[in-house]
Amino acid sequence: MIKYRILGLAFALGLGLSACNQEKSQSSDTTQVESSTSELDSQIDELMSKMSATDKVGQMTQVNLNVVLVPKNGTGYNNNDGIIDPALLDTAVNKYRVGSLLNAINHAYSLDQWDVIINQIQDAAKKNDPAIPVLYGIDAIHGTTFTLNSTLFPHNIGVGASRNPEVAKTAAQITAKEVRASGIRWDFDPVFDLGRMPLWPRFPETFGEDPIIIEKMGVATIQGYEGDGLDQPTAVASCMKHFVGYSASRSGRDRTPSYIPEIELREYYLPQFKAAIEAGSSTIMINSGEVNGIPVHGNKYLLTTILRDELGFKGLVVTDWEDINRLYERHMVSSSLKEAVKTAVLAGVDMSMTPHDFKFAVLLKELYEDPNETEIQARVDESVRRILKLKMQLGLFENDRLEPAARENFGKSEYADAALDAARQTMTLLKNEGNILPLSKTAKVLLAGPNANNVASLHGCWSYSWQGADEVQTWEHVVTGEPVTLDLYPESTKTIKEAFEAKVGAGNVICKSVQEYSSKSNVDVEAIKRDAAKADVIVLCLGENAYAESPGSIRDLTLDAGQIALAKAAIATKKPVVLVLVEGRPRTISSFVDGVKGVIQAYWPGSQGANAIADVVFGDYNPAGKLPYTYPRFTGDFVTYDHKWTEVNIEESPGTFTDTGYQPQWPFGFGLSYTTFDYTDFTLDKTELVGDAKLTVSVKVTNSGNVDGEEVIELYTRDMYASTVPSLKRLRDFKRIAIKAGETKTVTFELDKNDLSFVRQDLETGKFETVTEDGEFKVMINGFGFDLEDPEFPWTSFLSRTYKNALSFTYKN
Repeated sequence: MIKYRILGLAFALGLGLSACNQEKSQSSDTTQVESSTSELDSQIDELMSKMSATDKVGQMTQVNLNVVLVPKNGTGYNNNDGIIDPALLDTAVNKYRVGSLLNAINHAYSLDQWDVIINQIQDAAKKNDPAIPVLYGIDAIHGTTFTLNSTLFPHNIGVGASRNPEVAKTAAQITAKEVRASGIRWDFDPVFDLGRMPLWPRFPETFGEDPIIIEKMGVATIQGYEGDGLDQPTAVASCMKHFVGYSASRSGRDRTPSYIPEIELREYYLPQFKAAIEAGSSTIMINSGEVNGIPVHGNKYLLTTILRDELGFKGLVVTDWEDINRLYERHMVSSSLKEAVKTAVLAGVDMSMTPHDFKFAVLLKELYEDPNETEIQARVDESVRRILKLKMQLGLFENDRLEPAARENFGKSEYADAALDAARQTMTLLKNEGNILPLSKTAKVLLAGPNANNVASLHGCWSYSWQGADEVQTWEHVVTGEPVTLDLYPESTKTIKEAFEAKVGAGNVICKSVQEYSSKSNVDVEAIKRDAAKADVIVLCLGENAYAESPGSIRDLTLDAGQIALAKAAIATKKPVVLVLVEGRPRTISSFVDGVKGVIQAYWPGSQGANAIADVVFGDYNPAGKLPYTYPRFTGDFVTYDHKWTEVNIEESPGTFTDTGYQPQWPFGFGLSYTTFDYTDFTLDKTELVGDAKLTVSVKVTNSGNVDGEEVIELYTRDMYASTVPSLKRLRDFKRIAIKAGETKTVTFELDKNDLSFVRQDLETGKFETVTEDGEFKVMINGFGFDLEDPEFPWTSFLSRTYKNALSFTYKN
């Protein structure tokens, strides 16, 4: 094996580098970590002393794979075969010294294809002097997106519903192994955006509407990606994204403006990134839009003052797609592309996802070689150091190829088991009138709807293709011209129809749904009327097909009209109807949901999603998922669970006020089970919390039903009076536990002053600070005192019902 050499020094840091990368798990060995860091810095210094301006700006340039592929009809985007053009590769890697490439073109590649692609790129890089390996990046956001036959897990929104960080961590560990097995060492994940605008097409990539859920799931994901040490064949560099406020789009469309008061930015959008930085995430990707009128790629306050100086981030900052160009071309805050490059680099960007040309490198080189641009020169050197450090930590200088040990980790049978477990844990039972669920395995089931016999809709975006909606692709080979047909999804992947038939036998399943999602036969009202007579129960699989980013933008949350008509027709047959929702975001269903007996929210559950749905429907798994968002009843109602009283205060008649403004279809945290849980002995170990002390909260949870189950226990607090208007409640912690039928378990939580803190602004100085003020607080546990059988639950007198069973304590500094 040919190894990179750094100026005559054999680059083999061994245990020292491993200690640097595994600092969290080996923090006691401080001396060794400091020694390896010093050695690393010395090697970077020596390497940089030999680098030209072209070398440096090239390291900061990232281009898309299509730039180096054999063109077809004038573009590499028409090259579905992933075949590299040596001349174009030479231009990118040898002329412009590009330091990073990304992506697959149009679809996932096989392991063998990735082996060829990565080897060709790294061979080209070895021709340079100094020779610096290329860092390849990929979007693998719920499994290894762009490698055929990989394992795909539920999307983050479903993982948030599991309320189990171990689900997130396990998925990331397996994803890291399969990404690394593809020869790739940088994964653009996890998403730390806050899911509060369900129109936003990237909503399913979020973990939900609460910062605590995002923090816990996101940190677990980072640990899964990087925990083994970046130089190990089981790890990849993570990339927390999108810093910051990307999901707060005012319009609900992708890459559109957000307006976020700084007090809200610091309360809701920054804490999870702070936690991610403390967890050791190596890289960060920037919000493509603007916040308060300033594009984030040109916002030095956000990228340097806050990200670097306040939050302490030391890693690599990468742009999103073509976003530096857009400072000039779309946002129009720069009068030229050169000015845009300067603005972004000075703001704090280290690497530009260009991605189609080399203008960034050319213009940055001009700036770097201008003797008057000393600040640019310093920033370039700073960025290049970060890029080189990451490449060294990833072991690219020692071994830039697809590692045999990594390849052995691809496609293990236990990965499917993990994906099934993850999908099961996401399943959220929202309605079960008359205990219609689980269904008997001898029942005749009429299965209908566009999601019933379609694989892509179970997977959603970034699933073997960008949009995820293609199940088969055909094209003419870029070299031979021969026709090529590629099945993107593994043969083992089941549709819901196939999973039902495997579970209860084909004779018990009537299904006329077809693979083509938009086919009219999938919403055939007359067919469901005819077939209902043969069935005991109707299961409707409704929701959304796969989509990603801007193509997934919608103007109305209401479910598709054809699906609504199908549901109403099914209800009209008088047969009991069960609704399985397969969707990336909550589509409003209030026009017909009262007529169905059962509702399961399946989200986008991934490669084992159909099996998980069948397990829940027929009782082989007891669901325990909890909604990670507020499910709206009305398409224009986006009130979240942690609302202020004035958001729900309704003056129904002059002088008459009610607290009925929060009327979702189902509230945040809602989710039923096939068993029942009773909460008793809700206690606090003290009624006064002082200074840095801790308060212990405990509650006994009894499985009072006849079925073993799992329950998610959530801890909420309310600050009764504060100098900044407090929310009526805030989630502070959660635990998911298994409880056997008849068993009682005591669940405990600890609170301290940090859990009670909030952001306030000093009105004299204008400065923002995080504080915990003296005063009274209330503590609430989900389920305790709520009557889930009450048909009016959860909105009639919701606040009084909650506080009637809450416990109080006071805090003093």
